[in-house]
Amino acid sequence: MLDISSQLIFLGLTFIAGFIGALMGIGGGIIIVPALTIIFGVPIKEAIAISIVTVVATSISGGSSYVEQRITNIRLAIFLETSTTIGAFIGALLVLIVSGQYLYVVFALLAFYLAVMQLLSVRREVKRTESNDFMSITQDRVSRYFHLRGDYFDESIHHKVDYLVKNSILGWVVSFFAGLGSGLLGIGGGIFKVSVMNILMNVPLKAAVATSKFMIGVTAATSAILYFVAGLLNLDYIAPAAIGTMLGATVGTAVMNKIKVKWLKVFFFLIMCYIGYNMLGKGLLLTIGVRLPFI
Repeated sequence: MLDISSQLIFLGLTFIAGFIGALMGIGGGIIIVPALTIIFGVPIKEAIAISIVTVVATSISGGSSYVEQRITNIRLAIFLETSTTIGAFIGALLVLIVSGQYLYVVFALLAFYLAVMQLLSVRREVKRTESNDFMSITQDRVSRYFHLRGDYFDESIHHKVDYLVKNSILGWVVSFFAGLGSGLLGIGGGIFKVSVMNILMNVPLKAAVATSKFMIGVTAATSAILYFVAGLLNLDYIAPAAIGTMLGATVGTAVMNKIKVKWLKVFFFLIMCYIGYNMLGKGLLLTIGVRLPFI
Protein backbone atom coordinates (compact mmCIF):
# COMPACT_ATOMS: atom_id res chain seq x y z
CA MET A 1 0.00 0.00 0.00
CA LEU A 2 1.40 3.40 -1.00
CA ASP A 3 1.77 6.08 1.67
CA ILE A 4 0.46 9.62 1.06
CA SER A 5 3.80 11.10 -0.06
CA SER A 6 4.41 8.26 -2.52
CA GLN A 7 0.91 8.68 -3.93
CA LEU A 8 1.51 12.42 -4.44
CA ILE A 9 4.83 11.78 -6.19
CA PHE A 10 3.25 9.18 -8.42
CA LEU A 11 0.30 11.49 -9.10
CA GLY A 12 2.71 14.20 -10.28
CA LEU A 13 4.56 11.81 -12.57
CA THR A 14 1.34 10.55 -14.10
CA PHE A 15 0.17 14.15 -14.64
CA ILE A 16 3.33 14.77 -16.70
CA ALA A 17 2.74 11.51 -18.56
CA GLY A 18 -0.84 12.51 -19.37
CA PHE A 19 0.24 15.97 -20.53
CA ILE A 20 2.96 14.67 -22.85
CA GLY A 21 0.65 11.93 -24.05
CA ALA A 22 -2.00 14.47 -25.05
CA LEU A 23 0.52 16.60 -26.96
CA MET A 24 1.96 13.63 -28.82
CA GLY A 25 -1.07 11.33 -29.18
CA ILE A 26 0.56 8.63 -27.07
CA GLY A 27 -0.35 6.87 -23.84
CA GLY A 28 2.35 8.09 -21.46
CA GLY A 29 3.86 4.67 -20.75
CA ILE A 30 7.36 6.03 -21.49
CA ILE A 31 7.15 7.82 -18.13
CA ILE A 32 4.85 5.57 -16.11
CA VAL A 33 6.60 2.23 -16.74
CA PRO A 34 10.14 3.44 -15.80
CA ALA A 35 8.74 5.31 -12.77
CA LEU A 36 6.96 2.22 -11.47
CA THR A 37 9.90 -0.13 -12.00
CA ILE A 38 12.80 2.12 -10.96
CA ILE A 39 11.28 4.37 -8.27
CA PHE A 40 8.57 2.16 -6.79
CA GLY A 41 10.04 -1.29 -7.46
CA VAL A 42 6.98 -2.67 -9.27
CA PRO A 43 7.67 -5.80 -11.39
CA ILE A 44 7.88 -4.98 -15.09
CA LYS A 45 4.80 -6.96 -16.14
CA GLU A 46 2.68 -5.27 -13.45
CA ALA A 47 4.08 -1.89 -14.52
CA ILE A 48 3.11 -2.54 -18.13
CA ALA A 49 -0.38 -3.62 -17.05
CA ILE A 50 -0.87 -0.45 -14.95
CA SER A 51 0.44 1.70 -17.80
CA ILE A 52 -2.01 0.10 -20.22
CA VAL A 53 -4.93 0.89 -17.88
CA THR A 54 -3.87 4.54 -17.56
CA VAL A 55 -3.88 4.78 -21.36
CA VAL A 56 -7.61 4.04 -21.25
CA ALA A 57 -8.11 6.89 -18.76
CA THR A 58 -6.05 9.42 -20.70
CA SER A 59 -7.72 8.45 -23.98
CA ILE A 60 -11.16 9.04 -22.48
CA SER A 61 -10.12 12.48 -21.28
CA GLY A 62 -7.85 13.61 -24.13
CA GLY A 63 -9.61 11.80 -26.95
CA SER A 64 -13.00 13.29 -26.15
CA SER A 65 -11.53 16.79 -26.00
CA TYR A 66 -10.01 16.47 -29.49
CA VAL A 67 -13.33 15.19 -30.82
CA GLU A 68 -15.04 18.29 -29.41
CA GLN A 69 -12.38 20.46 -31.09
CA ARG A 70 -13.14 18.64 -34.39
CA ILE A 71 -9.51 17.66 -34.95
CA THR A 72 -10.04 13.89 -34.77
CA ASN A 73 -10.65 11.93 -37.97
CA ILE A 74 -13.10 9.39 -36.55
CA ARG A 75 -13.53 7.43 -39.80
CA LEU A 76 -9.76 6.98 -40.10
CA ALA A 77 -9.50 6.02 -36.43
CA ILE A 78 -12.11 3.28 -36.75
CA PHE A 79 -10.50 1.99 -39.95
CA LEU A 80 -7.03 1.69 -38.40
CA GLU A 81 -8.36 0.43 -35.07
CA THR A 82 -9.63 -2.77 -36.69
CA SER A 83 -6.02 -3.88 -37.21
CA THR A 84 -4.51 -2.28 -34.10
CA THR A 85 -6.95 -4.04 -31.77
CA ILE A 86 -6.10 -7.42 -33.30
CA GLY A 87 -2.40 -6.69 -32.82
CA ALA A 88 -2.91 -5.56 -29.21
CA PHE A 89 -4.89 -8.70 -28.39
CA ILE A 90 -2.22 -10.98 -29.84
CA GLY A 91 0.54 -8.99 -28.12
CA ALA A 92 -1.14 -9.22 -24.72
CA LEU A 93 -1.45 -12.99 -25.15
CA LEU A 94 2.18 -13.36 -26.22
CA VAL A 95 3.55 -11.35 -23.27
CA LEU A 96 2.38 -14.10 -20.95
CA ILE A 97 4.29 -16.85 -22.78
CA VAL A 98 7.21 -15.35 -24.78
CA SER A 99 10.02 -12.85 -24.36
CA GLY A 100 10.08 -9.66 -26.41
CA GLN A 101 13.85 -9.19 -26.22
CA TYR A 102 14.46 -9.19 -29.98
CA LEU A 103 11.38 -7.13 -30.69
CA TYR A 104 12.81 -4.36 -28.50
CA VAL A 105 15.67 -3.95 -30.97
CA VAL A 106 13.35 -4.04 -34.00
CA PHE A 107 11.00 -1.43 -32.56
CA ALA A 108 13.97 0.70 -31.46
CA LEU A 109 15.30 0.84 -35.02
CA LEU A 110 11.82 1.73 -36.27
CA ALA A 111 11.57 4.49 -33.65
CA PHE A 112 14.92 6.00 -34.74
CA TYR A 113 13.87 5.88 -38.39
CA LEU A 114 10.56 7.61 -37.71
CA ALA A 115 12.31 10.18 -35.51
CA VAL A 116 14.66 11.14 -38.33
CA MET A 117 11.78 11.28 -40.81
CA GLN A 118 9.86 13.60 -38.47
CA LEU A 119 12.83 15.95 -38.17
CA LEU A 120 13.50 15.99 -41.91
CA SER A 121 9.86 16.81 -42.65
CA VAL A 122 9.56 19.86 -40.36
CA ARG A 123 9.86 22.53 -43.07
CA ARG A 124 7.69 20.60 -45.50
CA GLU A 125 4.95 20.11 -42.89
CA VAL A 126 4.96 23.79 -41.94
CA LYS A 127 4.79 24.87 -45.59
CA ARG A 128 2.01 22.41 -46.45
CA THR A 129 -0.01 23.37 -43.38
CA GLU A 130 0.23 27.10 -44.04
CA SER A 131 -0.56 26.71 -47.75
CA ASN A 132 -3.25 24.03 -47.17
CA ASP A 133 -1.40 21.68 -49.52
CA PHE A 134 -2.55 18.35 -48.07
CA MET A 135 -5.18 18.04 -50.81
CA SER A 136 -2.68 17.76 -53.67
CA ILE A 137 -2.40 13.94 -53.63
CA THR A 138 -4.38 11.10 -55.17
CA GLN A 139 -6.48 9.03 -52.78
CA ASP A 140 -6.30 5.26 -53.01
CA ARG A 141 -9.47 3.25 -53.58
CA VAL A 142 -9.91 2.25 -49.94
CA SER A 143 -9.55 5.81 -48.75
CA ARG A 144 -12.11 7.04 -51.29
CA TYR A 145 -14.54 4.23 -50.46
CA PHE A 146 -14.48 4.91 -46.71
CA HIS A 147 -14.32 8.72 -47.12
CA LEU A 148 -11.21 8.99 -44.95
CA ARG A 149 -10.49 12.62 -45.84
CA GLY A 150 -10.69 15.20 -43.05
CA ASP A 151 -10.17 18.79 -41.94
CA TYR A 152 -9.57 20.82 -38.79
CA PHE A 153 -9.04 24.44 -37.76
CA ASP A 154 -5.42 25.15 -36.78
CA GLU A 155 -5.50 27.72 -33.98
CA SER A 156 -1.78 28.50 -34.26
CA ILE A 157 -2.12 29.82 -37.83
CA HIS A 158 -5.82 30.69 -37.71
CA HIS A 159 -7.08 28.84 -40.76
CA LYS A 160 -8.70 25.59 -41.77
CA VAL A 161 -6.55 22.69 -42.99
CA ASP A 162 -8.09 20.11 -45.38
CA TYR A 163 -6.42 16.82 -46.23
CA LEU A 164 -6.82 13.58 -48.18
CA VAL A 165 -5.61 10.17 -46.96
CA LYS A 166 -3.39 7.83 -48.98
CA ASN A 167 -1.65 4.45 -48.47
CA SER A 168 -4.61 3.13 -46.49
CA ILE A 169 -3.69 -0.56 -46.67
CA LEU A 170 -0.06 0.10 -45.75
CA GLY A 171 -1.21 2.18 -42.78
CA TRP A 172 -3.61 -0.59 -41.76
CA VAL A 173 -0.82 -3.21 -41.79
CA VAL A 174 1.64 -1.02 -39.85
CA SER A 175 -1.08 -0.25 -37.30
CA PHE A 176 -1.34 -3.99 -36.61
CA PHE A 177 2.33 -4.05 -35.58
CA ALA A 178 1.85 -0.87 -33.54
CA GLY A 179 -0.88 -2.69 -31.63
CA LEU A 180 1.34 -5.75 -31.28
CA GLY A 181 4.08 -3.61 -29.73
CA SER A 182 1.58 -1.96 -27.42
CA GLY A 183 0.32 -5.26 -26.07
CA LEU A 184 3.62 -7.14 -26.00
CA LEU A 185 6.12 -4.49 -24.91
CA GLY A 186 3.91 -1.88 -23.25
CA ILE A 187 5.47 0.86 -25.39
CA GLY A 188 2.21 2.36 -26.54
CA GLY A 189 1.28 1.99 -30.20
CA GLY A 190 0.39 5.67 -30.47
CA ILE A 191 3.98 6.77 -30.94
CA PHE A 192 4.13 4.73 -34.15
CA LYS A 193 0.57 5.37 -35.36
CA VAL A 194 1.07 9.13 -35.28
CA SER A 195 4.16 8.86 -37.47
CA VAL A 196 2.51 6.38 -39.83
CA MET A 197 -0.50 8.64 -40.36
CA ASN A 198 1.64 11.75 -40.71
CA ILE A 199 4.50 10.43 -42.85
CA LEU A 200 2.90 7.62 -44.86
CA MET A 201 -0.80 8.55 -45.02
CA ASN A 202 -0.65 12.34 -45.65
CA VAL A 203 -2.42 13.26 -42.39
CA PRO A 204 -1.32 16.58 -40.81
CA LEU A 205 0.53 16.05 -37.54
CA LYS A 206 -2.12 17.65 -35.32
CA ALA A 207 -4.89 15.56 -36.87
CA ALA A 208 -2.69 12.46 -36.50
CA VAL A 209 -2.13 13.24 -32.80
CA ALA A 210 -5.84 13.71 -32.14
CA THR A 211 -6.82 10.61 -34.11
CA SER A 212 -4.22 8.50 -32.33
CA LYS A 213 -5.45 9.74 -28.95
CA PHE A 214 -8.95 8.60 -29.90
CA MET A 215 -7.64 5.18 -30.92
CA ILE A 216 -5.27 4.22 -28.14
CA GLY A 217 -8.00 3.81 -25.52
CA VAL A 218 -9.64 1.03 -27.52
CA THR A 219 -6.28 -0.65 -28.14
CA ALA A 220 -5.34 -0.43 -24.47
CA ALA A 221 -8.73 -1.68 -23.26
CA THR A 222 -8.22 -4.85 -25.30
CA SER A 223 -4.92 -5.55 -23.55
CA ALA A 224 -6.12 -4.35 -20.13
CA ILE A 225 -8.86 -6.98 -20.01
CA LEU A 226 -6.32 -9.76 -20.50
CA TYR A 227 -3.96 -8.28 -17.90
CA PHE A 228 -6.86 -8.11 -15.44
CA VAL A 229 -7.78 -11.75 -16.05
CA ALA A 230 -4.11 -12.70 -15.56
CA GLY A 231 -4.09 -10.93 -12.16
CA LEU A 232 -1.38 -8.41 -13.11
CA LEU A 233 -3.26 -5.22 -12.16
CA ASN A 234 -1.93 -3.71 -8.92
CA LEU A 235 -4.92 -1.73 -7.68
CA ASP A 236 -2.81 0.41 -5.30
CA TYR A 237 -1.45 2.29 -8.31
CA ILE A 238 -4.49 2.36 -10.58
CA ALA A 239 -6.43 5.21 -8.90
CA PRO A 240 -3.60 7.81 -8.65
CA ALA A 241 -2.39 6.82 -12.13
CA ALA A 242 -5.83 7.29 -13.68
CA ILE A 243 -6.44 10.62 -11.93
CA GLY A 244 -3.00 12.01 -12.77
CA THR A 245 -3.06 11.05 -16.44
CA MET A 246 -6.59 12.37 -16.93
CA LEU A 247 -5.70 15.74 -15.39
CA GLY A 248 -2.52 15.95 -17.48
CA ALA A 249 -4.37 14.99 -20.65
CA THR A 250 -7.00 17.65 -20.02
CA VAL A 251 -4.32 20.36 -19.86
CA GLY A 252 -2.40 18.92 -22.84
CA THR A 253 -5.40 18.82 -25.16
CA ALA A 254 -6.23 22.42 -24.24
CA VAL A 255 -2.87 23.70 -25.54
CA MET A 256 -1.88 21.31 -28.35
CA ASN A 257 -3.70 23.05 -31.18
CA LYS A 258 -2.25 26.42 -30.12
CA ILE A 259 1.35 25.23 -30.57
CA LYS A 260 3.15 25.74 -33.89
CA VAL A 261 3.45 22.46 -35.78
CA LYS A 262 7.24 22.84 -36.15
CA TRP A 263 7.68 22.68 -32.36
CA LEU A 264 5.41 19.66 -32.15
CA LYS A 265 7.58 17.99 -34.80
CA VAL A 266 10.78 18.73 -32.89
CA PHE A 267 9.26 17.53 -29.62
CA PHE A 268 8.06 14.38 -31.37
CA PHE A 269 11.60 13.80 -32.68
CA LEU A 270 13.02 14.03 -29.15
CA ILE A 271 10.37 11.70 -27.71
CA MET A 272 10.96 9.16 -30.48
CA CYS A 273 14.73 9.24 -29.88
CA TYR A 274 14.18 8.75 -26.16
CA ILE A 275 11.88 5.80 -26.75
CA GLY A 276 14.20 4.30 -29.36
CA TYR A 277 17.23 4.59 -27.09
CA ASN A 278 15.47 2.98 -24.15
CA MET A 279 14.08 0.13 -26.24
CA LEU A 280 17.49 -0.45 -27.82
CA GLY A 281 19.07 -0.51 -24.36
CA LYS A 282 16.55 -3.06 -23.12
CA GLY A 283 16.99 -5.18 -26.23
CA LEU A 284 20.80 -5.20 -26.07
CA LEU A 285 20.76 -5.97 -22.34
CA LEU A 286 18.37 -8.89 -22.79
CA THR A 287 20.00 -10.34 -25.92
CA ILE A 288 23.77 -9.87 -25.52
CA GLY A 289 24.13 -8.46 -22.01
CA VAL A 290 25.39 -5.00 -23.07
CA ARG A 291 24.15 -2.12 -20.93
CA LEU A 292 23.94 1.32 -22.54
CA PRO A 293 24.55 4.46 -20.41
CA PHE A 294 21.55 5.66 -18.36
CA ILE A 295 19.64 2.38 -18.91
